[in-house]
Amino acid sequence: MSDASAVQTLQGWRERLAKQRWRGLLWVTAGPEAGLARALAIWHQMPERALWVAPQRPAEVDESAWLPTGKARTRLGGEQALIVFDAVSAEAGFDPDAFGALSGTLIAGGLLVLLTPPGWGAHPDADYRRLADHPHRPAHLSSRYLQRLARLLEDAPDVAGWRASGELVLPTLTAPNEHAAGSCKDPACATLDQARAVARLLRLRRRRPLVISADRGRGKSAALGIACARWLASGEREILVTAPRPAAVETLFEHLQRNCPDGRRHGLEVILQGSDHTQRVRFVAPDALAEQGGGAGSLLLVDEAAAIPSALLADWLARFPRIAFATTVHGYEGSGRGFALRFLPHLQRRTPDWRSCTLAAPVRWADGDPLEALTRRLLLLDAEPRAALPAPGGEPPVLRRWKRSLLAVDEARLSEMFGLLVQAHYRTQPSDLRRLLDGPGVSITTLERHSSTLAVSLCCEEGSFSSELAERVARGERRPRGHLLAQSLAAHAGSRHALTSRVRRIMRIAVHADARRQGHGQRLLAAEVERAHRDGIDLLGASFGADPELMAFWHAAGFRAVRLGLSHETSTGEHALMVALPASESGRALCASLAERFQRLLPTLLAFELNGLAPAVAVALLAEGQAPPLSAEQCRDLDDVTLGRRELALVRPALQQLVRRGLAGGAPHDSDAWLLVAWLFQARSSAWLAERLGLAGRREVQARLREALTRWRDWAR
Repeated sequence: MSDASAVQTLQGWRERLAKQRWRGLLWVTAGPEAGLARALAIWHQMPERALWVAPQRPAEVDESAWLPTGKARTRLGGEQALIVFDAVSAEAGFDPDAFGALSGTLIAGGLLVLLTPPGWGAHPDADYRRLADHPHRPAHLSSRYLQRLARLLEDAPDVAGWRASGELVLPTLTAPNEHAAGSCKDPACATLDQARAVARLLRLRRRRPLVISADRGRGKSAALGIACARWLASGEREILVTAPRPAAVETLFEHLQRNCPDGRRHGLEVILQGSDHTQRVRFVAPDALAEQGGGAGSLLLVDEAAAIPSALLADWLARFPRIAFATTVHGYEGSGRGFALRFLPHLQRRTPDWRSCTLAAPVRWADGDPLEALTRRLLLLDAEPRAALPAPGGEPPVLRRWKRSLLAVDEARLSEMFGLLVQAHYRTQPSDLRRLLDGPGVSITTLERHSSTLAVSLCCEEGSFSSELAERVARGERRPRGHLLAQSLAAHAGSRHALTSRVRRIMRIAVHADARRQGHGQRLLAAEVERAHRDGIDLLGASFGADPELMAFWHAAGFRAVRLGLSHETSTGEHALMVALPASESGRALCASLAERFQRLLPTLLAFELNGLAPAVAVALLAEGQAPPLSAEQCRDLDDVTLGRRELALVRPALQQLVRRGLAGGAPHDSDAWLLVAWLFQARSSAWLAERLGLAGRREVQARLREALTRWRDWAR
């Protein structure tokens, strides 16, 4: 079949898709020259709302219609009728994150053209450069992930194929889709579901949060924007909007502007100027929300809430009386399943009258859309852990080390395992599945009972640099790919030894929700420690967002803090904490040196760069340090403060020594601990402390401090 005939036949198939409000995927397998020629033949028939995704722009494609894969998320708010995804050119490869992001922008009747070489998956493609940590080269990596994609595409009955031989194979469409989303009388809304969500938002009341959940493409962000326009029309003065990143709320602001034509938009802010007052809707990044006081009438909308740590969500819940959370159930931005497990219990405790709303009907396409189902299968966007675990008892759980070649062809176990990892981490992306299957030095261990996964850990190998390379990295002259833990310790602690040592980083450790609080996580971690000793590893470590509960888990297994990021991430609001445990004599000296250096530096950091750190985190970190006994002079200073009326600030060094000694000696991390650390080490103001303690002012705060110090003096002695 000639290319012209194939394109004409394809056009007829697209028309049938459009009648059913569905979208389709065309898999073109050919060499680079033939593949690009076929894609261009299709391109010229569909010049409107088309997007060409590739590292380099073909001469026949306008620059405005070309997008490098690294910028895929900049188009999340847009709509496309045609997407050509180049994974066949010499410099091109399959970027899972870009594919996942852009597939959702395709409208009904749209076509996604995927270009790959014949025998796709026989070897890694150009995008594997991002996976090749030093000293590995892309060509030497496995390509199990691509082989899995090719196998799924071959077996998919709803994929159109244009083969290397020139044959065009079109799938048979089912009977015309009878989908009806329900009669929607709201002219601004595309579906009845969306109209109901808008109505629920407008009925938002104090201390009755609303949780809107939906799969991608259901119009939840649009519903937020429509509701904002109607709030402004009813006189609402200010509405704050937040999300993990600004691009996530682009759709919200587009629908707000469309339904509030008198508003003036300036970036991610819409201002409606009245005769005697100003109204506005504005985006505030998660980290900047800490500076927003909330207040009696404040209103906050949180989009993509599943990608935001529950600690931040809980803080906003306390400070904003009217608040709504919108979350994606399955998607690359974060798992709604994880959101439900981590945050909804807190929501139930704090605001038991919270409401929920689910959007099921798609907006850009109709139910039964083959591309949505296919994308989910390819990227495991709907991966879930096993719904029900066997009852505890009987045979004890067993450890299993997985061969990734076996896991790659066991779709059920792969989905179960990846679903568990997605549930446990708020920012799992489609590319994480490729790293799991093909990342160099990655190992997978599970704890299982009756073939059900109770817990899973992922590790990767780091370090083992030459002395020369380690020196250059420590001086900031080189930054080889990967080796997060080893390179961070070199850059921030100046440790060349961390680079030349054998380091193993635990990337993820996750426990099934129904198997928590049973010791499975600690058992799996203990197995990793034993394996590290057996394999000759020097240092076993991990990096995660500093959270007191997580820190307690690692501390219980003997890990010590060795580095804390000086600034919190914009999207998470947490500081990255690195912990380590020695697994060899050499590692013991390295770990002791790193931990002692960190503890020496910690009080200074808390006074300056980390003075905004959550006091509970600061308490947990200080508790890992050591403190010598109090001197006679320091004891006298303490008596002057606790038995007399001497000014607290004048004996601060003695008080700091008291607190450090008490924490190191096992003093309980109660309200006294955070209060003393916040005032003594972080210089928190009396006003800040009074607000959180519910006290009237400085005098009452000082009295509370003296009471606490009296108890701690008796403890330390």
